[in-house]
Amino acid sequence: SGGLYYLFGVIFPAAAVFLFLFGIVYRVVKWARSPVPFHITTTCGQQKSLDWIKSSPLDNPSSTLGVIGRIALEVLFFRSLFRNTKMELKNGGKLVYGSAKYLWLAGLVFHWSFLIIILRHFRFFLEPTPAFVTFLQNLDGFFQVGVPVLFLTDIMILGALSFLFFRRVVTPQIRYISLISDYFPLLLIIAIAATGVLMRYFIKTDLIAVKQLMLGLFSLSPLVPEGISSLFYIHLFLVSLLLAYFPASKLVHMAGVFLSPTRNLSNNSRMKRHINPWNPPVKVHTYEEWEDEFRELIKGAGIPLEKE
Repeated sequence: SGGLYYLFGVIFPAAAVFLFLFGIVYRVVKWARSPVPFHITTTCGQQKSLDWIKSSPLDNPSSTLGVIGRIALEVLFFRSLFRNTKMELKNGGKLVYGSAKYLWLAGLVFHWSFLIIILRHFRFFLEPTPAFVTFLQNLDGFFQVGVPVLFLTDIMILGALSFLFFRRVVTPQIRYISLISDYFPLLLIIAIAATGVLMRYFIKTDLIAVKQLMLGLFSLSPLVPEGISSLFYIHLFLVSLLLAYFPASKLVHMAGVFLSPTRNLSNNSRMKRHINPWNPPVKVHTYEEWEDEFRELIKGAGIPLEKE
């Protein structure tokens, strides 16, 4: 029993953190080393040109500052997803386009809730607890509902994840293109959130022992205290599984969004000529050389020549 607790409480989490860090570094370095021979900025607005033509500095940035603003809005507020539209074929073959903000809202709620929950968990990893963690906990439990206090992010993340899951299941077009790699991380995060909510509000565990375990892991002095419930080890194993799976999955877009050439390049091709620096020197055969080589044959065929 003690060996099993050590396996799930120390070995699996340590291996998962190693795989996560190694995988993220490997993917980022691989992306960073990939050549970008073409200027392939994705644009959604007017490019900067003449002074009297109004440009879109965020949707079509021509400067580094505009690129930073564009990426910041993309990362923090999912600006491109806010423009998401839906298309439906109505009776009579009429094609109708409309706004579809639900996906944007669910994605925004999920990502921000997930981030706040991760930051709240810092109280288990650090001693003393940082002031910003205490501030986040007080803000998250602002309404002071129940004992222990109900965190708003717990409700919001479960609601957002449920919407994202049922959207894939219920909508035929999305269900048709969905793969196991789309369902697995979604269900895994739902399971992590559900076990965390169960531990906080329904099935109690010894939080002091949990903090001792986590502090031991992060200080490289592993210790498995008594009194930790089995549900916590299930929760910790699911988190470890997510960490290990993260670098090999679509979730790694967390790092990839900053390295995407469609996002991190300024669209200044009208102001600056971009030449591929990786092009090797190539021996070309100009038209003049071709004409000199076949001059007699061309003349014999009655084809006019540039140079007589």
